[in-house]
Amino acid sequence: MADGQVVPAPVQAYVEQAQTLAQLSYPETLDELQALTKENLELWNSTFGLVYGGATKIKQYVFEASKLQDIRGGSALLDRINLIDLPAFFNQSPESHQFDEQFVRSREWLAANISSHGSTNLIDALIPELVIYSTGGNILAFCPAGYVHQLANAIEKRYTHETLTANSCAVGGTFRFLELRFGLLKDPIEQTNWLEWYRKHKDKPLVEAYFGSSETDAAKQVEKFKNRKSFNELVGKLATRFNQRRSGHDWPEEERPSRRYPPMFETHPYVRRDNTDKRSAVRQVEALPNAPWFSETTARKRLVGQRAKREDQSNSWFRQAGFTWDAGQVESWVQRYENFLNSKENSRLKSLYNSERFSLQEARSLREVGNASKGFVAYIYADGNNMGGYIQKIKTAEEYKEFSKVVSKATEESVYHALAYHLRPHRLRNVDDAETRNRDGNYVHPFEILAIGGDDVMLVVPADQALAIAKTISEEFERILLNLDSSLAVEPKDLKRPQKDIHRYQPTQAEASQCQLSMAAGVLITADDTPIYYAENLTNQLLKSAKKKAKDLKRDLHYYGGTLDFLVLKSTTMLSSKVGEFRESGLVIDGKPKLKLYGAPYTLHEIGGLIKTAKALKAADFPRSQLYQIRSLLERGKNTAILNYRYFRVRLGKDKQRLLEEAFENAWCQPKDSQNGGNLAPWMSFKEGSSTTYETIWRELVDLYPFIDEQESTPTMSTQANGEVR
Repeated sequence: MADGQVVPAPVQAYVEQAQTLAQLSYPETLDELQALTKENLELWNSTFGLVYGGATKIKQYVFEASKLQDIRGGSALLDRINLIDLPAFFNQSPESHQFDEQFVRSREWLAANISSHGSTNLIDALIPELVIYSTGGNILAFCPAGYVHQLANAIEKRYTHETLTANSCAVGGTFRFLELRFGLLKDPIEQTNWLEWYRKHKDKPLVEAYFGSSETDAAKQVEKFKNRKSFNELVGKLATRFNQRRSGHDWPEEERPSRRYPPMFETHPYVRRDNTDKRSAVRQVEALPNAPWFSETTARKRLVGQRAKREDQSNSWFRQAGFTWDAGQVESWVQRYENFLNSKENSRLKSLYNSERFSLQEARSLREVGNASKGFVAYIYADGNNMGGYIQKIKTAEEYKEFSKVVSKATEESVYHALAYHLRPHRLRNVDDAETRNRDGNYVHPFEILAIGGDDVMLVVPADQALAIAKTISEEFERILLNLDSSLAVEPKDLKRPQKDIHRYQPTQAEASQCQLSMAAGVLITADDTPIYYAENLTNQLLKSAKKKAKDLKRDLHYYGGTLDFLVLKSTTMLSSKVGEFRESGLVIDGKPKLKLYGAPYTLHEIGGLIKTAKALKAADFPRSQLYQIRSLLERGKNTAILNYRYFRVRLGKDKQRLLEEAFENAWCQPKDSQNGGNLAPWMSFKEGSSTTYETIWRELVDLYPFIDEQESTPTMSTQANGEVR
């Protein structure tokens, strides 16, 4: 068909039916829908299967360990299952020949497990074209209607077979071919709620919750109804069943194993436990540093972590300890980053990142990452904004497939661009412990990518480049998306909206976001010995705060761009409550006027301004003791803080005063009424109901001060699609 040749006779009838389905016009009334089903009985009576599944409670599995090697291994193992094993079920070959053996092994495993249920034909029926997407930790795919539950069982079993304890869930359903075009239909068809019913009940709360807010315009009503009554509705039904099964609900008619009792290993109170303190240890491995005790689960993570990082340590300890599991081939995100830089179209990025062509190794611990930034690291957790609203407009499986490819490519490449722009190979100095012994003088990649999936990003970078990297990831994500799919561009009317109500930093210089989709990011800067689970929890809270800011700005001001929230912790005992509770109770002073002693979260434009202002403070050589003193006086009131700020500022030289005035006072602290003149430094004001609240970024500036370099060491990013840098 692709080459324009004649379709073989045995499949001619099926091809004609598929063409008929694609050409059907959308019925405007229930009578037209009934007539359509009678005219296309084959499409009404024939069914297909749809399967949706993947890993659940991923953070619980990945971050249960305290060691980076085990976290890296858990993440790499899940990535291998998501990106290699499950696509192999559908005979989808891996991108690299490095995984050919793993591909064959996964196919053989599926054949063995399916044949045990008497379904030998399934392995031949699954082909690559059936996969809609298999990224972001989930897979959505078509399959023969008779094998839906067996395939769902195989997906769940693969996760348990390889990881032992990672939670997974998969569900399936059978649908009529007409439902591919027109969403879920009832039998008999006259019981289906169609467009006339929607127009009559569109203002009811349940209908609005299902179809979206009601519209008065007739054309918009039809469009909203069509957006929901399409392939999108089938995916929504599977997502609901997925959540129900994950919560332990069973459907007896499916005759599937229950998920009410997920994989778990009991631990006796007097038996030695592994390093997660959750399972009984079965082996002590004296060949590894500190002679750790492993359960089978943690041993697998450690082995996969070592293979992913290509460590020079021998993996023979695994067999010598009596473990028999075969880890197969795994690939770290650092290897994928190197492959990206080694491609011909990214040669400029490679020369930028590693101009000296050092022979590089992966960082083995957070201490090695923190070695590039005075013992401090930053956790970055980024996630897409506006995704749910956009996906609801996708009407066909093909659009789902293309959208998934575009988002996955943009997410992955945005991370690689940001790392190349802002980081350079780091030479380890004064690092000598059990995990990094004899590595002083080696050059390493000064970062750790924990996960990239769908529109999610988790990575650890040196603290001094954290905000710049997070900002660039979000900006590059939008740029790459627009280059790949121009239909994601924001409507021209939204580009003309004034920016002064959105951005607090020089709003006249802000540019409206060009893309409907963006990223929110949470950034936590902390010491390299901070417990990873604690850091991940705080970073997740910061991400939620940034996403809320993005949601509010989009709803109220039609802002489509990215947002970022960050926190700097100098010690793990500094914050024991939720981030929001800490800020509300310790950094908000109720009174007249109300004072807010922090400025987070920020838009991307504001983050760029915050970095520039921090550099200006550094360049002005503002005495650190005075920085802290101004911060301590903020809580004494608006006027006291203004008076003390001006007192300390006039003690600087004229050049430094002018620099501070331009970079901080005029950029951030202008009054809302421009006729007043002057500025409110160190305060900014905004209306909150009938009163005015004053907020300040001074605390964040003081926190960032130790992690800011005066000189700009990174290049200006071009808007070209080929990754070249100016």
